[in-house]
Amino acid sequence: MKWLRNLLDQIAPHFEKDGKLEKFGPVFEATDTIFFSTDERTESGPHIRDSIDIKRVMILVVIALIPCYIFGAINVGYQKSLTFGYQATWMENLSTGAIAIIPIIVVTFMSGAFWELLFGIVRKHPISEGFLVTCALIPLTLPPSIPLWQVAVATSFGIVIGKEIFGGVGMNIFNPALMARAFLYFTYPVDISGDKVWALAPDGYSGPTALSIAAGQKNADAVGLLNDASSDLVFDYSWVNMFFGWIPGSIGETNKIIIILGATFLILVGITSWRVMAGSVLGLFAMGYLMNLFSPYSSNAMLSIPPHYHLVMGSFLFGTVFMATEPVTGAHTDTGRWIFGFLVGVLTVIIRSINPAYPEGIMLAILLMNAFAPLIDYFIVQSNIKKRMVRYAQ
Repeated sequence: MKWLRNLLDQIAPHFEKDGKLEKFGPVFEATDTIFFSTDERTESGPHIRDSIDIKRVMILVVIALIPCYIFGAINVGYQKSLTFGYQATWMENLSTGAIAIIPIIVVTFMSGAFWELLFGIVRKHPISEGFLVTCALIPLTLPPSIPLWQVAVATSFGIVIGKEIFGGVGMNIFNPALMARAFLYFTYPVDISGDKVWALAPDGYSGPTALSIAAGQKNADAVGLLNDASSDLVFDYSWVNMFFGWIPGSIGETNKIIIILGATFLILVGITSWRVMAGSVLGLFAMGYLMNLFSPYSSNAMLSIPPHYHLVMGSFLFGTVFMATEPVTGAHTDTGRWIFGFLVGVLTVIIRSINPAYPEGIMLAILLMNAFAPLIDYFIVQSNIKKRMVRYAQ
């Protein structure tokens, strides 16, 4: 690679200040740092306290997401073969799913790269690697039937409104990928929520997600509804099958084993916070048990969902592992991360149970806690200052 290093060094002056290609400097810098590590120091958050630069951090997150894409493609093909009653190999299912998923990925990255390059050139700041993770996350939060034009619009909204208007990476308040998902939910809800979004075939056949089965149902047991749905439909909504992911759902959310392995990888390489994940699961179980106590006194079937079912239904684990732990929009103190995660889990169950119009919950829970994360850190820091003042006074 020495020849490439020499080539980049030779043309670098053209992209530096007063060079004839100065305005394209951010594009050159982005290309350079893709191949080689930079020796420049970060001027804005997030700050990494070791030799790993932000680009390498983002790449590690993308690597952790790749298995979710592979299984998501296999599951799309499997659901289609299951629907029409024919046997297909894993490779056949993978190719079927890839045909549905790859266009979504391409449109997402093209839209994200366009805005990232545009803002980098106009503002004359380095191209942010953050859009790689944002664009890798967005398709995984969508059903495979989503119209591609909606993907482009949502990605643009997530990048521009969710990040760039705040000043770019490290300055945004809300998770950009979740902003894209929220935009689609509130503007085009028919194509992204409910029981008709998982189109498995050209003729429009679709199947419900597990959460949509119990949402809005009265005087019924949620587990019983899932069991009945498993008998009436071709889908299996047992706890074990939901854990292994062979159910309709967003592309990356269904297989909990792969998500847990991704969490383990990110924790081991020191990229993410296990405190947020643990706190979120604890909050989910605590509020789930509390809702179960109120279930006999309410006709709302969602209150009867056991906590361990909440764990494997919908995007809870995916959101907890890959979005709640995002370093910019979450809490930054260790105690704050416990509180942040716990409240994410609590709010997820509350939104799922109380609001039948939106049975998922995790997206709004994280976005709400993104808004309160600075306040949580503020009180934690102030509490530590007071404790130290008392200790020093003694």
